Amino acid sequence: MTKQRVALAFTACLLISAAPSCFWAQARAGGQGASTGASSVQPGGQPQGIGSGSQQDRRPGQATRTGANNPPPNGQPATTTTTTATGQASDAQPGQGSSEREGPSEASDRAGASKHRPDSWMSAPNTWATFNGDLKAQKFSSADQITRDNVKNLHKAWEYHTGDVSDGSGDKPMTVWSATPLFVNDTLYLGTPFYKIIALDPGTGKQKWKFDPHAVLKALTQPDLKNRGVAYWQAENPQAGVACQKMVYIGTMDAKLYGVDADTGKPCQDFGQHGMLDVNQWNTANAKWPLSLLQPPTVYHDTLFLGWAGKDWAYEQAPPGTVFALDARTGKLKWTFHALTDEAAQHSGTSNVWASMSIDPDRGLLYVPVSSPSPNFYGGDRKEKIPLATSVTALDANTGHVVWSRQLVHHDIWDLDANAAPTLIDVEKDGKTIPALVETTKQGFLFVLNRETGEPIYPIEERPAPKSDVPGEEASPTQPYVATPTPTIPDEWPGVFPLADWISLGGCSRQAKKFRYDGRFTPPSLQGTITYPPTTGGTEWGGGAVDPRTGVFVVNSSRVVQIYRLIKRQHYQQQAQNGESSGYYAQEGAPYGFQLETFLNWAGMPCWKPPYGTIAAYDLKTGKRLWNEPFGEVQKYGFYMPDSWGSVSIGAPVITQSGLIFIGASMDSRVRALDLKSGATLWSSLVDAPAVSMPAIYNYRGTEYVTFAAGGNSILLPKVSDQVISFALPH
Repeated sequence: MTKQRVALAFTACLLISAAPSCFWAQARAGGQGASTGASSVQPGGQPQGIGSGSQQDRRPGQATRTGANNPPPNGQPATTTTTTATGQASDAQPGQGSSEREGPSEASDRAGASKHRPDSWMSAPNTWATFNGDLKAQKFSSADQITRDNVKNLHKAWEYHTGDVSDGSGDKPMTVWSATPLFVNDTLYLGTPFYKIIALDPGTGKQKWKFDPHAVLKALTQPDLKNRGVAYWQAENPQAGVACQKMVYIGTMDAKLYGVDADTGKPCQDFGQHGMLDVNQWNTANAKWPLSLLQPPTVYHDTLFLGWAGKDWAYEQAPPGTVFALDARTGKLKWTFHALTDEAAQHSGTSNVWASMSIDPDRGLLYVPVSSPSPNFYGGDRKEKIPLATSVTALDANTGHVVWSRQLVHHDIWDLDANAAPTLIDVEKDGKTIPALVETTKQGFLFVLNRETGEPIYPIEERPAPKSDVPGEEASPTQPYVATPTPTIPDEWPGVFPLADWISLGGCSRQAKKFRYDGRFTPPSLQGTITYPPTTGGTEWGGGAVDPRTGVFVVNSSRVVQIYRLIKRQHYQQQAQNGESSGYYAQEGAPYGFQLETFLNWAGMPCWKPPYGTIAAYDLKTGKRLWNEPFGEVQKYGFYMPDSWGSVSIGAPVITQSGLIFIGASMDSRVRALDLKSGATLWSSLVDAPAVSMPAIYNYRGTEYVTFAAGGNSILLPKVSDQVISFALPH
């Protein structure tokens, strides 16, 4: 059917369809949340010995290190020596932007370390060697064969189907496939939501080999089977004829990490136990669930940096957030980063790192986006300072020590996790070259920081925030606010959409009047709070992309309104006994359960005004927004809504040297090429399901390929696939 551009078509679509089956009825976050104030911890303390498995005297940002003379055997708990970040976290005062800085001795140690350099195989041109393209998470390709002038001629070069897909109707949960293909070692590597690794010929899509770990295919921590791909490592000087000099890794929902030979797909016998490392051996506190390994590890030199995901919104006490540094060859534990204080870990949990990470290979710094502590929507039982929660934190990659940390939300009670790898870029500003990073957020703020110190390049204000009216809760009196660059989301919620209100006979307006709303950071309430932006963002785990030559930064963002409602425990239990379950989350152990609803009318139509999604470009040298356009289209049963409405999106853009932006991400199952100068769509193609991943862009034997995994995500649409599709210009 041709595109229908009138409101009547939308009304018909809603009346005919069960619209709640699409995003509007299912929007949820993908990870945990975090809390605290903008804080400072200065590493540099003396090593202290602790017993095996002990968490004695652990402080926020502490890294426990495996002793060099007594490495733990694979599969055994680590006996550790502990290096602790000394100095207590200090509260940020309004108007100040304090950050955590390293001690001078550590700075000189790192500056003199000759090993702080990029891996040669990862920095080779025309590769796509990591989830984000490179360690700096720039999502930039030097490919220039496809240009603004010829992109209209792109066609399908090849297509491959993994066979690993489920719509949830059988004995397997629905699949969510957000894998970025990796192009390295003259091979295209993929991970699947059944936790298999597949190696393809990058020019034809022909399968080279497949590894099947026969993983447990159950929704242990997530509602769906999820995978965001694989990681690759190789020795600096691979020895010919020796196995596992090049390796590929994949994690599973039940906390298994597999390492296989990149050329053959055979398990590496020296990694873990014959190719499998059980990461759950380190899940020793509040072990309510396995440490799900859905995001591939970050690889730097001979180390894997591994975070994990958990079960959202279910418990007050949960596994405390950690990042593990592992030997890439053996899986042996080098050090563990702890995000929570000892006090908080006793009655809270999470503040884990479930998203990807980035690395400054020249400085040896690892940047981790830390999520919020549990329970995510009530903080009355965790009022103490948790300085590293909901933060972007820089760690020494060799030791795990905190170098600096910048808190993005104080006392987070909205599940506003730091949820994307910071993008690293050198910014030319006021005649100086500043080593910078850009952290996108669910709030729509772009935090542009000096990546050596954590200090803001553009001002961060502490603005007054609304008080909580929930008994027992104490919301933070201020919250960080970034005015420049302009947030991707306006400060005020869009207001009631007249068309949705008309269809609901005024229902949207009547509901809006019942809810609490006092602007950004309105706390969850017993009556229900209009939350904008909510846990869905804003910007999700893909983050943004940057052209390092010009400093132009591009990011897609969603505009969603949700209702947060806390429910007293006795009432929550009664509702559960009555069979009410949709949108209800227990927060077991807290005095309140929680209900989350997307603000819809009876027909499943958004009660707030469009647009529902945008994509924007910024000049990082000035902070100026260059353009801002609705992105994607809402589609149901062949009806397409107006372009001006945009679409909620999950995924991220990639920029090419020729001035193009390639992106999937939208609800309408299209992949697109946009003009970097204007945001105009220059090319698009329909794929089997929403491509909720980043494309891999690479040159292979003289041809530039743009390759997507089009797997779908039930948050956007109940439409899934196992399609890998690659586009190129005609020969």
